[in-house]
Amino acid sequence: MANALNTLLATWYSQKDSVAWVLGTIYQTKGPAYRKAGAMMLFSSDGQQLGMLSGGCLESDISRHARQVMLSQQPKLLTYDGTDEDDMAFQLGIGCGGIVELMLQPISSNNAYLQLDKVYQALIKHQAGQYHQLIPSADNQFSLDGYFVPTELSNQHKSLDRNQFARCRQKDNQTWLITDIQPPIHILIAGGGIDARPVASIAKQLGWRVTVWDPRPANARAEYFSAADNLLKYPANKLNDYINEQQVNAVVVMTHNVKLDAEVLQTLPNCQAEFIGLLGPINRRDKVLKQAKLTLSDLPVELCSPIGLDIGGQLPESIALSIIAQCHCVLHQKSALPLNQCNSDAKAINHLQLVM
Repeated sequence: MANALNTLLATWYSQKDSVAWVLGTIYQTKGPAYRKAGAMMLFSSDGQQLGMLSGGCLESDISRHARQVMLSQQPKLLTYDGTDEDDMAFQLGIGCGGIVELMLQPISSNNAYLQLDKVYQALIKHQAGQYHQLIPSADNQFSLDGYFVPTELSNQHKSLDRNQFARCRQKDNQTWLITDIQPPIHILIAGGGIDARPVASIAKQLGWRVTVWDPRPANARAEYFSAADNLLKYPANKLNDYINEQQVNAVVVMTHNVKLDAEVLQTLPNCQAEFIGLLGPINRRDKVLKQAKLTLSDLPVELCSPIGLDIGGQLPESIALSIIAQCHCVLHQKSALPLNQCNSDAKAINHLQLVM
């Protein structure tokens, strides 16, 4: 199951009144930690655990405390200190060796579901915003423990930073955790052949919204793309409107047909996609561009072609992994360097500058 917030909330929303729920949120970390501030997890009275707050190290103990919160209907703070020999995290040899501070909050109609229903509805509409959570304390004076502030729709297309940020802020002598909420990435896969299936599957596992387009009757069939949110069959010249109206972030062109690839590229110069990739070697890319009567500079972003990272992929699954990895890297403005070679103080650079 995907651990993205939109998929967690989709499961919770359908059962929000049938069982008791608790929201677990990390609000502060010190030193190394598997998840950072803003990470969320949901616990239910029937034993469901949606999401992760660690690498699987702390969840069983957090779940025990979550059951107590369900009974008391009072929020609770927890600290796991991997540096303290007397702390459970240290004694069990779990965690990354840092300090993790998190809060548990009951979710019910009595506290307006912490407005998680509004967060979910915003994500369905592909809308960003900020989620505010009150850090529990003895002198809390607010009746509202969580609320969501959506971003103005007019600002939705402005240089979205997908690297989630969460920070604590003081307001009226109370401490609030403010977390940036980003809508799921929407990927359009142009081409519904066999090798497109793992691309759609991996993207869906990441919690992305997946659209597959292919006008050929034998391709993009529902039985082969059960993970896709939408299957499109109409002519390529309508794709630009779809991309802009449905806020498609990434387009992967892999029809294995020069004419179809060219028709797709022809509709992209005015689109708002942030990533465009084309399967195949450079000489094929040039044929497709010639057929489309386009140059590389006609496209809104640099064309990733050959698409994918050089990880030695030969089979459809490993090629799909390399495609999605590059797409993820570009959309998150990261370098794709090995972590042991990354300088945490250096600014992330576009991967395209490394491989083109």
